[in-house]
Amino acid sequence: MSEKEPLESGKANPLKWKNFQHLSKHEFQLINENRYEATFKAGEVILKQGSPASSVLFLISGMAKIYTEGDRGKNFIIDIVQPDTLVMGPGAYVNSRNTFSVAALNPVQACFIDFNIFRQLVKANNAFAESLLEDLCMKSLSSQTKMVNLAQKKMPGRLAEALLYFADEVFHSDDFELPLTRYELGEMTNMAKESVVRILKEMYESGVISSKSASIRILDRQKLALISVKG
Repeated sequence: MSEKEPLESGKANPLKWKNFQHLSKHEFQLINENRYEATFKAGEVILKQGSPASSVLFLISGMAKIYTEGDRGKNFIIDIVQPDTLVMGPGAYVNSRNTFSVAALNPVQACFIDFNIFRQLVKANNAFAESLLEDLCMKSLSSQTKMVNLAQKKMPGRLAEALLYFADEVFHSDDFELPLTRYELGEMTNMAKESVVRILKEMYESGVISSKSASIRILDRQKLALISVKG
């Protein structure tokens, strides 16, 4: 294996996932030769649940939602994908099918990497394989925590947790534009749209948040955190 070199940033290298630093220059060139990019408008499906998992998805810019398509058209939003994020579900190694769907929340530039090449590098490069395993384990732990909270928390607690997630993990600000509709926020917190609207109104009237259309501002973080814990 040739000596590893730091990956260059800029237009020549839109792939800035931190774990690519474990690849040698030759290995990274293999990825560049076996990938393609595509752009998606808000609402367009990037990956479809049940379709062949022939590529690994990398988000270059924009924001997308990962969701499972349940029975009778009821979906559940698993996560929000941000730039410089690699998306690969368990189906890639289990049954060669995508186990979830991914849709753009705003204009997205995405990169698709041939899964056979990706798997080849995982087998050949121990450091890269370990970093990928760590990334997948962190995502699995996050999903497990969300499932437990959905099962144990009441609706106000679930919604408060979602707002704190957007503030802390997505926008890093208490003042943000919510990328989801009220219906989608319900899909993320496992509640009806009407319940989302009602609880947001209660938070607004009690001075916890300021809410106008998609704009959310957390006014009382301590109280919102308490609702999240006690909810």
